[in-house]
Amino acid sequence: MVLDSLSATFSGGRTGLIGANGVGKTTLLRLIAGELAPSRGSVVVHGGGPVGYLPQNLVLDTDAEVADLLGVGSLVRALDAIEAGDADPRHFDVVGDAWDAPERAAARLAAVVHTLGPAPDLRRRVGSLSGGEIILAALVGLELARTPVVLLDEPTNNLDAGARTRLADVLRSWSGTLLVSSHDTALLDTLDATAELRSGGLTVFGGGYAAFVEARAHEQEAARQAVRTAEQRVRAERGQRIEAQTRQARSVRRGKGQREKGTLPVVMDYRQNRAEKAQASDRSMLAAREAAARTALSEAQSRVHVVDEVRLMLPDPDVGSGRHLAELRGVKQVVSIVGPQRVALLGANGVGKTTLLASLVTGEPSRLLASAEAKTDRIGYLPQRLDPLGEEETVLQALAARAPQVEDRELRNRLATFGLRGRLVEQRVGSLSGGERFRAVLATLLLADPAPQLLVVDEPTNNLDLASVDALVSALTAYRGGILVVSHDAGFLRRIAPDMVLRLDSHGELQVAELG
Repeated sequence: MVLDSLSATFSGGRTGLIGANGVGKTTLLRLIAGELAPSRGSVVVHGGGPVGYLPQNLVLDTDAEVADLLGVGSLVRALDAIEAGDADPRHFDVVGDAWDAPERAAARLAAVVHTLGPAPDLRRRVGSLSGGEIILAALVGLELARTPVVLLDEPTNNLDAGARTRLADVLRSWSGTLLVSSHDTALLDTLDATAELRSGGLTVFGGGYAAFVEARAHEQEAARQAVRTAEQRVRAERGQRIEAQTRQARSVRRGKGQREKGTLPVVMDYRQNRAEKAQASDRSMLAAREAAARTALSEAQSRVHVVDEVRLMLPDPDVGSGRHLAELRGVKQVVSIVGPQRVALLGANGVGKTTLLASLVTGEPSRLLASAEAKTDRIGYLPQRLDPLGEEETVLQALAARAPQVEDRELRNRLATFGLRGRLVEQRVGSLSGGERFRAVLATLLLADPAPQLLVVDEPTNNLDLASVDALVSALTAYRGGILVVSHDAGFLRRIAPDMVLRLDSHGELQVAELG
């Protein structure tokens, strides 16, 4: 992503960075972290020392130790060598006065990552940790390093509800400058400021996400009112110009009549010359006023953010009340999903939620203690990775394959309701942006003919921008079949209002639960 002519300043404190997929948030973070160099201009980081950076796709040496995540790996190895009787002075130089640093690091890690126990093994291999444990441990390492400036890129992706809460607790008391790129509205609302990156620049608002949304709504209403006022002025100026032209035309006709009645030519020429000069002056003035009004209208329109909302008319999945769609079996409890019913499945990372969904979709036996069985063959599956479409097929081809009886024109009309119009529907799926690809996947899932009777949705908000989340909520709200969704995003779940919430534990038991 190219950031062109961007000027911005981030002050101290904790700032959330938001923006559409592909607008350049990760590029901006990498520029600040020094991983990329700007082709023009400069990036200045005050505070001294290196910038701490936790990337979205954290790639680690799986053979590294937990101590390395915490930034005390070399210190732990030096202490181990000393305890083993190695008196090499280099080990003592590494330790210096930090003899108790590993103990303090372990204590802080235990307070944040409860799953590692009260006395975490700092020599444990990173490859044995879950994704959530790795993210939290790396965050603790940045905290212990006391780096003046820290950047986090989508830190809550793939974290369960408990891990998200612990991460938010750590960030709540963070000292120094913190910049967090995220689509997690609950996390964003705990921060001090909100920065929105758009193609036109970056705007920083002094408040959390909810306050930002409210302020932006008021700003946009004022902008729309300014557009309405500017439109009225354009109409008024255009009306005055047309009225002046009408008067001028009448004047010309009167002049012709007077000439025909015998008015002296010299008098007529004098009057005509004077009238033409006055009319030219009036035309110039009125044209300038109308042009100024149109310029004001254009400027007012540029301040209105146009959002391509999803307003859907979906095929009827033909799911009657009480229609048996699926069965989830725990060790002691069996839960039936009947249509049209929305069910949320919660559980800690690693208990097997995704595996359970896959067994429901494929019909293959589950290796878990819990199991699932479909009671309909019309299932739509939205996996965590948006890969059900071929890279080389176009959006239109992808939908036509799933709705072979629907005419081309109707397919295009249906895709348009998802914001996929014109040449976009004829582009290869592999060439689409992240937001466009998501809409294409969602459209082919929901617009299939016959329509799926049960939607199975796995962590849908991971890596989605806020506009795409809005589109997903709109689509699921409009869908009239059964829904089984796995998500750690409590804000998203509240918006789709599940009829039932289940929790799967590590022992394969299903329990009725409530949203946090």
